[in-house]
Amino acid sequence: MTQNITILGSTGSIGQSTLDVVARHPERFAVFALSAKDNVDKLLAQCQIVEPAYAVLMDSVKAQALAQALKKHGLRTEVLCGPEALDQVASDAEVDVVMAAIVGAAGLSSCLAAARAGKRLLLANKEALVVGARVFMDAVKAGNASLLPIDSEHSAVFQSLPEDPSTWSTRVQKIILTASGGPFRTRDPATLHSVTIEEACAHPTWVMGRKISVDSATMMNKALEVIEAHYLFGLPPEKLEVVIHPQSVIHSMVEFVDASVVAQLGTPDMRVPIAYGLSWPDRIASGAKALNFSTLSALSFESFDDRDHRRRYPGLALAWQVLQSPSGSTAVLNAANEVGVGAFLSGEIGFLQIHQLNVETLGALAPPAAHTLDDLIAIDHEARRVAQQIIARWGSRS
Repeated sequence: MTQNITILGSTGSIGQSTLDVVARHPERFAVFALSAKDNVDKLLAQCQIVEPAYAVLMDSVKAQALAQALKKHGLRTEVLCGPEALDQVASDAEVDVVMAAIVGAAGLSSCLAAARAGKRLLLANKEALVVGARVFMDAVKAGNASLLPIDSEHSAVFQSLPEDPSTWSTRVQKIILTASGGPFRTRDPATLHSVTIEEACAHPTWVMGRKISVDSATMMNKALEVIEAHYLFGLPPEKLEVVIHPQSVIHSMVEFVDASVVAQLGTPDMRVPIAYGLSWPDRIASGAKALNFSTLSALSFESFDDRDHRRRYPGLALAWQVLQSPSGSTAVLNAANEVGVGAFLSGEIGFLQIHQLNVETLGALAPPAAHTLDDLIAIDHEARRVAQQIIARWGSRS
């Protein structure tokens, strides 16, 4: 049977890769809904190709412009607007699969809606777990949803783990997430104060959006992935490890109690984990190139315990700190980081101040326990308010 898919964040890199995989298997998938923040032109082009039932934008003026353009082209796609519309297309009874690729905390509500509705939820938005934490996992359980990770690292772990999750806690010694090291892996840490926006966004391996690229440069993306792995796989923080692997061929590994290690390898192409999430437990063609072992360069690994790496990536340690703090601390860290990256990209603060902002915001807030989406939203808003106040204070001193 053809499965209907909603792609939340269809104009981003993950959304575009998802559409590429879906187009290769028209007998298996049909696009039910697409969403974007504000990219009218790209969303219009996508609608012309796949003709979804719904298209969602966040801005009402741009939504009206899209509706007029669709009508001009003779398309019957209905345009919706706002966060509530995201929840609607994520939980609609006709939807089988939801690709959650909205960057940041903005994607949390629609992820919860899909989870409660029992969808196959392909999670590319790591912030849904970082912010949602136990509230999100409880929604997955209550809705009997299938939660499949799309981040290349977590997909690799999922593919390497035993099929029965009840055995993970006794059979797994640790999960090892790999990191490319980003654009500053070999840069003198003493020069990071002068990092430009262009330098931070120039990832050596992956093609990503600006926010995720900056997170990779600071290694906050890996800190968020450690938090995500904790909730996805139910292992304690001390069983989670990160190593630098510049070639990005081994996407992550699982070490078992007998000291054997199972790893997932592949080309650095997000269509691979996307295709696996769409077809699990089967496998379908992704369109990615296979590894050529006869031409593969040497695989190397570096420890984060190296003194220079600790100076390059101080934010990584915050993952274990917040996992051992009150549950809302992960939401505080995510909110502070989103504010910090946004401020860096707009030229308000320097590169190293992103980490400083995260530390100061965490120190300024003692978040209450979160039991509902409203609780999470309140923590997120308060953390952003505090982070903005800190930036304003820095500005007043300059």
